[in-house]
Amino acid sequence: MAEEITKNDVGVTSKTTRSSSRFWPRWIPTSTDHIIAAEKRLLSVVKTGYVQEHVNIGSGPPGSKVRWFRSSSNEPRFINTVTFDSKPHSPTLVMIHGYAASQGFFFRNFDALASRFRVIAVDQLGWGGSSRPDFTCKSTEETEAWFIDSFEEWRKAKNLSNFILLGHSFGGYVAAKYALKHPEHVQHLILVGSAGFSSESDAKSEWITRFRATWKGAVLNHLWESNFTPQKLVRGLGPWGPNIVRKYTSARFGTHSTGEILTEEESTLLTDYVYHTLAAKASGELCLKYIFSFGAFARMPLLLSASEWKVPTTFMYGFQDWMNYQGAQEARKHMKVPCEIIRIPQGGHFAFIDNPTAFHSAVFYACRRFLTPDPDNESLPKGLTSA
Repeated sequence: MAEEITKNDVGVTSKTTRSSSRFWPRWIPTSTDHIIAAEKRLLSVVKTGYVQEHVNIGSGPPGSKVRWFRSSSNEPRFINTVTFDSKPHSPTLVMIHGYAASQGFFFRNFDALASRFRVIAVDQLGWGGSSRPDFTCKSTEETEAWFIDSFEEWRKAKNLSNFILLGHSFGGYVAAKYALKHPEHVQHLILVGSAGFSSESDAKSEWITRFRATWKGAVLNHLWESNFTPQKLVRGLGPWGPNIVRKYTSARFGTHSTGEILTEEESTLLTDYVYHTLAAKASGELCLKYIFSFGAFARMPLLLSASEWKVPTTFMYGFQDWMNYQGAQEARKHMKVPCEIIRIPQGGHFAFIDNPTAFHSAVFYACRRFLTPDPDNESLPKGLTSA
């Protein structure tokens, strides 16, 4: 059932991550309800109306005798979804978040994008306000299927086709893998700071090999292979977890921001939201070691599938993005479909937060054949760079 959100539903923002005592922090409980409430508070800064719903994707792929999750339960799973008000006949843009994130990270983008698109943002299975089943995948193939197949069941439940698919970081990896398996549904692919285009065989991975040989590298590699995640640290710190999250958001999107820093209100709301999404039950986060080896090198690199690409693609990278855009350049050499690479100034890995105005221009340009009557005469917006 869909629940329409209005400004009156939001109420007053409460700083739930503050201590209950001057000397001792209090333990902040979390749950799916807490996550959805924090999402409402964060999206209160968005002016465009929207509907939030939990889309039922069932308990496993139709006809399958083995459930996705190797679970003894027939409990249905849900994908948390927000759909923004749009003009009639607007092209549909579906947005997928990255690792350790959720759809609310796009809060600075929804208003601008909804002016030109029908925007739908989702929390991937096991993240944010979506269901968090026990993660029991045992291989890269099973782990990819967890995300790709659950997204496909969501698409069927929403009765969507012919949409533009945008994915950030790990979400870019999932979006690309989905488009490889179901190209008939995707009109255009936008990969923002996408992970998955480099492997340990790359020359640039030599430093990881050398680092692993050190005692620090050996320890970190062991933690990685043991599936120790940042979220486990937040949970393990208990009442001190919110403060760690606050320090991260204040540093990444404030002190060390590469572009437009968050306002005090945005920082407070994002911190609250991020804490609840990270501290909730471990689920999708446990994909990490199956998809990437230590150093974020893909175990099944997208570069190997570049020649099989069937969907026109736009890559976007912030100028200061730690993800390497050269992988996209190498993939483009093997693609048989239109492909362009756009670099966003004053943007890091979260270019859509760091420099939202330039990011929006890049998205509009990438989708010009759906938005303008004469796309061939559209020039790259000022400030953006083509790689």
